[in-house]
Amino acid sequence: MNDKPEGIVEILIDREAIGRRIAELGREISETYKDRLPLVVGVLKGCALFLSDLVKEIEIPLEMDFISLMSYAHTNRPSGAARITKDLDCVIEGRDVLLVEGIIDTGMTAGYLLRNLEARRPRSIRVCTFLDKEARRIVRIPIAFKGFKIPDRFVVGYGLDFRQLYRNLPYIGILSDEITGLNRR
Repeated sequence: MNDKPEGIVEILIDREAIGRRIAELGREISETYKDRLPLVVGVLKGCALFLSDLVKEIEIPLEMDFISLMSYAHTNRPSGAARITKDLDCVIEGRDVLLVEGIIDTGMTAGYLLRNLEARRPRSIRVCTFLDKEARRIVRIPIAFKGFKIPDRFVVGYGLDFRQLYRNLPYIGILSDEITGLNRR
């Protein structure tokens, strides 16, 4: 895909940089869990492409599961209210869990999810996020593995969407404020 679709004002992270960083993350995760059998939990839908490529770079045995949440927020203001729409299929008590997110910005949804999973008494739980938008952080999240730190811009691509569009872009692009309706001053 050579041409940027309408609304993409800049390619923030290209396909090659994504591939290099995911290979590095795969090595880091493999080393961290070298004597364990981690359960890799993907947070749908935003992590789908990242998780798919990441597990191919992890060189140790692992198991996978998925969880999905829906935010109750209907505005551009974070509320932190969420509910699980697809729960895990397996019990995580006593397991080493690696929670994989596509992006963490305010940390409110990730914080809710971490509290929920910690109540299930895993042996350990670590967070891996493809993108870290720290400038918007409200809730402190302990991120063990981070793909890229990004500025406070609305990004899409590589699994991340705007109204379910743009997920299939092979890069991370900045979406125009005119499309998102966000007013940045």
